Amino acid sequence: MMTSGVDLYWLPLGAGGHVVAFNGRVYEFIQAHREHREPLDLYHTALIVTVPEGRFVIENAWPIPDGYGASRGAVVEGPVGHALLGRLRVFRYEVRCWRDGTIADIAEAVGGPRRVSDEEFEARRILELVADVPPLLWGRRPHKGNEMWNSNSVISWLLTRSGVDVEGLDPPAGGRAPGWSTGIHQADMPRNLTMAAG
Repeated sequence: MMTSGVDLYWLPLGAGGHVVAFNGRVYEFIQAHREHREPLDLYHTALIVTVPEGRFVIENAWPIPDGYGASRGAVVEGPVGHALLGRLRVFRYEVRCWRDGTIADIAEAVGGPRRVSDEEFEARRILELVADVPPLLWGRRPHKGNEMWNSNSVISWLLTRSGVDVEGLDPPAGGRAPGWSTGIHQADMPRNLTMAAG
């Protein structure tokens, strides 16, 4: 029998992909200049949730590779950049809850898996909540958010809503995870306000 738990992975943005890595560096250079600080390493996050009946990868992915989302556990899709652009698959992201799935850049995870919960009820709650992730506009700041909504927002939203303590879940030294605080904030809002803001 598998031991229940939730593991968080800090993945360097763009690991294994030059375009995403380059765009991330440009974005961070601009942000650092605006905030009068040195640029930091950027991270995105993913979860592996284990319960007695199986292991599930929870990850946000864009662009969507093809129209067969069910084969990789896709349960939510949302627009990227602008709501109208979301009519095209290339401008939609997907949230996956993929049984026995893979994380393409897991070998690049800094510090390996970080266990954030050993509680089966929290692990199950996360699995139940994935389909309820609000499909907010990726790359834009939602209502009363201080950062854009992105893959980190999805993960922090799930952890917060499930009751996992996110206090102290900081990225590796010298790095930051844009959108993390936005997910926490949106998780604390009533769902009708969250969706209206999206």
